[in-house]
Amino acid sequence: MRMLKMLILPLITSSLMSGLATMDSKACGKMGVITITYYLWTTFLAVTVGIILVVSIHPGAAAQKDNDTVGKVVLSSADALLDLIRNMFPSNLVEASFQQYRTVLVPVVKPPGSPEVPGKPVNFIYFAPDDQNPEIHRPVFLELTPSPEMTYRTLAGTSNEMNVLGIVIFSATIGLLLGKMGERGAPLVNVCQCLNEAVMKIVSMAVWYFPFGIVFLIAGKILEMEDPSVIGQKLGLYVITVVSGLAVHGLVILPLLFVLITKKNPFAFIQGILQALLIALATSSSSATLPITLKCLLENNGIDRRVARFVLPVGATINMDGTALYEAVAAIFIAQVNEYELDLGQIITISITASAASIGAAGIPQSGLVTMVIVLTSVGLPTEDITLIIAVDWALDRLRTMTNVLGDALAAGIIAHVCQKDFAPKPPPQKPVNNIDKLPSTETSHPHPKGNVIEMIEETLVDPTGVHYSICQV
Repeated sequence: MRMLKMLILPLITSSLMSGLATMDSKACGKMGVITITYYLWTTFLAVTVGIILVVSIHPGAAAQKDNDTVGKVVLSSADALLDLIRNMFPSNLVEASFQQYRTVLVPVVKPPGSPEVPGKPVNFIYFAPDDQNPEIHRPVFLELTPSPEMTYRTLAGTSNEMNVLGIVIFSATIGLLLGKMGERGAPLVNVCQCLNEAVMKIVSMAVWYFPFGIVFLIAGKILEMEDPSVIGQKLGLYVITVVSGLAVHGLVILPLLFVLITKKNPFAFIQGILQALLIALATSSSSATLPITLKCLLENNGIDRRVARFVLPVGATINMDGTALYEAVAAIFIAQVNEYELDLGQIITISITASAASIGAAGIPQSGLVTMVIVLTSVGLPTEDITLIIAVDWALDRLRTMTNVLGDALAAGIIAHVCQKDFAPKPPPQKPVNNIDKLPSTETSHPHPKGNVIEMIEETLVDPTGVHYSICQV
């Protein structure tokens, strides 16, 4: 996990900057439009599948709501959306490499009213049993005042996670500008290409350690689980609903789109990225899996390097099919637990907000819990009920990350097929064939043709930039 996180920053910056700089501006614009359109379309399909399953299975009927969420405060949807916008444009690029902006809620205790006797506190004496000997009671003096009013103030804060969204936007902008600079930007493009190749060599060496890391990462999470039987009784149908939706989207819909567009076997393509899917299962981070996904696409599936360098970093940032499906299912599940009937308009609102919120979900573990606040607030559901699904989120997070990585890889294969003509090597320009009819006549201006032939040959030998003619043609 630490080795993969170490490679995220140099891989994203070098791949985007070098990939976009070496592309033709017209082809780059076309591929960008196709990529964004495809990602939005698949995200909408994932949300639709999740809504159909959660309405059909109705997992909220079997769940029980615990009364242990009192006093827990969740960030508002407005603050979560503003955090997303602020992270798109970081004020400090160095800080963005290891921190991202996040609004912090600070409790503010409002002083209560004055006691009945001014200047004198109201004292009460309670007798509490002793811990070691319950028969002996010891006095406890308490100074009681009216309960204080608790409010929360928002302050600017940070979290110790890389601001992937801001780095992707900055790197893509620099890459496009380097491509327009031409020869002046070539030295920096060469540096980025060399850095990208060096990072991929490091990934090839680190791959040998991944089987051991996968075993211990999953084993550690299993040991942290509470009683599985209790969790299964409360959230069993909810887990089945989410897993079924991810399976339908990842193993039916996405491969079907791949077949319809490329006319190729999708499961042979998926076989080439199995290693990346296992890393996604272990790390639950699409950004940490990015180096392995890029390596699998280039070496196993033969995807054009320029396409993979653009599609994968963008997909790891905005293409969160599994997260969108999960957020839609979780929102309707919480509504069912609270016996809240959703009409068609509210379900459509959930589908739109889940699609939009998943775009802002960074490629870090359990980021979907943060953006799900936007989905719950959009239809008036209690945001504190997110705690109902935290017990199983660690497992579902890994499965939806696999779906996200699978969607990114299949998107790279589809876009490489659609744009293959734009990235095909162009034939060298053919030299124009000299024609006798196009040659200027020299008979009117020069009385001696033979001397003119000799003079013309001498001029072409002296001036290397001139047009060379054949003596026979003259």
